[in-house]
Amino acid sequence: QGQLVESGGRSVTAGDSLRLSCVGSGRTFSRRTVGWFRQAPGKKREFVAGMKWLGDSTLVADPVQGRFTISRDNNKNTAWLQMNSLKPEDTGVYYCAFQTTGMDLYSDPAYFGNWGPGTQVTVSS
Repeated sequence: QGQLVESGGRSVTAGDSLRLSCVGSGRTFSRRTVGWFRQAPGKKREFVAGMKWLGDSTLVADPVQGRFTISRDNNKNTAWLQMNSLKPEDTGVYYCAFQTTGMDLYSDPAYFGNWGPGTQVTVSS
């Protein structure tokens, strides 16, 4: 089904921007819904943003609405998460994953699989 690998995470200061990348292997990337999630220490993994395979439907979590944007290029097997106006509460490990069940776009991590290893984002005040 293909593997996913995230990159682009690093330490930044509040107000900075970052762009995370999620690169998939295999032939199925272009037909899969992709989601971005994050997990802070001691907290549950939470949904950040998702995009259906054609790019015609997106979902962005309320805490990042207006600051984060998800995009993808199926020709490059890549999805991105553009993060602007970063805040300390955005700190965490960011993961991408394929939605593995359901036709709609979901935000529950239980609907996702093929998780990448994650990339660390640290935002200092």
